[in-house]
Amino acid sequence: MSANPLAPQHLRFPTDPDALTARIWPASATRTDDGSLAVGGVSADDLVAQYGTPLYVVDERDVQSRAVRVRNAFTEAFERIGTRAHVYYAGKAFLTTQVAAWMAAADLRIDVCTDGELAVALAGGVDPALLGFHGNNKSDAEITRAVGVGVGTIVLDSHEEIGRVARAAAEAGTVQRVRLRINTGVHASTHDYLATAREDQKFGIPLAEAADAAAAVRAEPSLAFVGLHSHIGSQIFDDSGFREAARRLMDVHASLVETGPVPELNLGGGWGIDYTEADSAFEPEDVADALAAIIAEACAERHIPVPEVAVEPGRYIVGPPGITLYRVGTIKPVTVETSDGGSATRTYVSVDGGMSDNVRPALYGADYTARLARTSTGSPVLARVVGKHCESGDIVVHDEYLPGDVHRGDLLAVAATGAYCWSLASNYNHVGRPPVVAVSDGRTRILVRGESVDDLLARDTGVAPVSAPGR
Repeated sequence: MSANPLAPQHLRFPTDPDALTARIWPASATRTDDGSLAVGGVSADDLVAQYGTPLYVVDERDVQSRAVRVRNAFTEAFERIGTRAHVYYAGKAFLTTQVAAWMAAADLRIDVCTDGELAVALAGGVDPALLGFHGNNKSDAEITRAVGVGVGTIVLDSHEEIGRVARAAAEAGTVQRVRLRINTGVHASTHDYLATAREDQKFGIPLAEAADAAAAVRAEPSLAFVGLHSHIGSQIFDDSGFREAARRLMDVHASLVETGPVPELNLGGGWGIDYTEADSAFEPEDVADALAAIIAEACAERHIPVPEVAVEPGRYIVGPPGITLYRVGTIKPVTVETSDGGSATRTYVSVDGGMSDNVRPALYGADYTARLARTSTGSPVLARVVGKHCESGDIVVHDEYLPGDVHRGDLLAVAATGAYCWSLASNYNHVGRPPVVAVSDGRTRILVRGESVDDLLARDTGVAPVSAPGR
């Protein structure tokens, strides 16, 4: 067998279509003696027998160990240059009360950006002083709530938020710590929808206006200016953007130090993870060392104190520890003409989920890796894993080589779905969102229960809830 001419250049023809590449799959992912996929000591067959499909599965220990690894990497790197680092877990990647508790246990802070995320973090027992509150369009109610519960830091995303947060803090009789989110103008090498520091988009205050904004914050008695914040985007593999953003921030930071204290600098998050064999992600130690070196050099050149530094990783911590399990349905070989006038076959493998549980391929053109939950001796065929929804863009995995004997009823696992899949899930076509199950040491527990048809009908005011099968 050889590569299919319809396959993209980055997709390698597999020598073993059953192999589980460690950097893509959860740390505990393995094949059992009979070839079945298992995560956290629990086989995919057993998981599905108990919870059904589609099913999000999270390797609990892997999430926790990644959180600790990031914390240690940044703590050690910035201790070497004489300062402290604070790691905020980006809750938008995936947040439940139990995940929030895991982060707190790993000594991470948490970044939230809505009243709902704030409520989840608080319900998870997180000290509000260890929370940061983001958002480009915070409502007055959200600001009042954040100030009232004692959120540690509010990130100001616009000039108008300065006065609004100041009024809320004054009314609460408190002094609220705030950061200014600065749009550095750095064009990160990622999808346009994931680049958050380009000039023509909604986030942050332009770099040229940072000094005026900081002066406005300092003029408010009810606000305490903590420092600047930058986030250039997500799923980034080229570190030049991080370096340039840090340098630009340090220029402004240094000018602000001349007129008052600037104790912290938040460099955001956004470094990528490996979704496929073609990806080459940073190690957290490399990111921490590189940023520490940039900050130390910039401070030495400007003869200013090294500030405390904060970062906001999310995807690295929860992305690879998660997988999604699907049940295979319709198999449809499709003949496609090739550029040389010939033809080739792409096999469409339909599953019982789709863009309702993973919209990232449709939204960003994101690539994923898939494997059957059983081993096979079938020759690899080029496949496209698609969902059950009424959209041609309802694609779960654009291109993957799967065993040619894939058939209806097979279980299929998609790797690295821990971040931004459940968070972006919807009820399109009135499909209930799947449950999320944590696995560890052969045990399972539900983090978020799945939605049944009854759950969907319960919100429809035109009908009374009816009894219907579902999870």
